[in-house]
Amino acid sequence: MARTNASINKAATTKLHKITRKSLTMEMKQYLIETFQYNNYANKLALEKIKDLSEKDECVKFFSHLINSMNKWLGRIEKWPNYKELDWWLPVYQLEELAQQWDECLERWLDFIDSKSEDELFQEVEFYGFDGGDWAAVIKDIALQLNYHSIHHRAQIQYLIRQQGIEPDFVDYIGTKYRKLS
Repeated sequence: MARTNASINKAATTKLHKITRKSLTMEMKQYLIETFQYNNYANKLALEKIKDLSEKDECVKFFSHLINSMNKWLGRIEKWPNYKELDWWLPVYQLEELAQQWDECLERWLDFIDSKSEDELFQEVEFYGFDGGDWAAVIKDIALQLNYHSIHHRAQIQYLIRQQGIEPDFVDYIGTKYRKLS
């Protein structure tokens, strides 16, 4: 029996989808690591600007929140003994502590991602949610959320820096990738 164009196209599309999905799966670990590294670069530039501000409190609060969010999510995934008590906004670290606290939480996340296989990054993990209920999410989605969340609050920090008359650094992702040809 001859195959129709529609059935051939459907088979080709299905095969292409499987190949594309497999390619994406094989690249996710590196993508997540690079995304965390980019956020590290951009956040460290913002942190240096925060040090120059006359009014630092709001920026320190946002930066502390980024650290706390990364810690809370990893605590949820790894089921740290105290993870249910971790707060999104507290503690607010001292300015002098931010770089070290950031480095430590980033290292924990990079180690965690590196310890997972590509398939494990696409697995759901269960955690205790904000409302006391049981929730689940895919590991890669949690990691992506943390990085997107960092971009959101870094933009707020950049705005606060600009309000105090200091020009924030250019931290767009493309600025770490493009190159001038002439």
